[in-house]
Amino acid sequence: MRISRLDHLVLTVADVERSAAFYRDVLGMRDAPAEPGRRAVAFGPSKINFHQCGDGRPDAKAPTPGSADVCFVLEGATLAEVSAALGVHGVAVEGPVARVGALGSMTSLYLRDPDGNLVELAVYAGEDDD
Repeated sequence: MRISRLDHLVLTVADVERSAAFYRDVLGMRDAPAEPGRRAVAFGPSKINFHQCGDGRPDAKAPTPGSADVCFVLEGATLAEVSAALGVHGVAVEGPVARVGALGSMTSLYLRDPDGNLVELAVYAGEDDD
């Protein structure tokens, strides 16, 4: 077996519409196709499905809003520009912080989504990391 890429991840949230709006309007993702009655956003070739906490669908063993820690790789903007854009939305940011990602050295900003999930926004060394 060889896994080639991440297709989607699922976030358990307290309010699906609030979360979809945050990831779309604040983080710049786009609405994505989803099964009837569900919401999703996409970025690059991947997407996030939102599960309403307690809706009874198949879920993680202990689904809890705010339990995720996820890293997204940025392109087309510096961390300073991203930090300023998040500030316009009233989003508190920590960083920049040096990290090591799947492809090597990167620099990251950290923020929380509406459920308190830790969201890391990163650029790899030499890729818009001013």
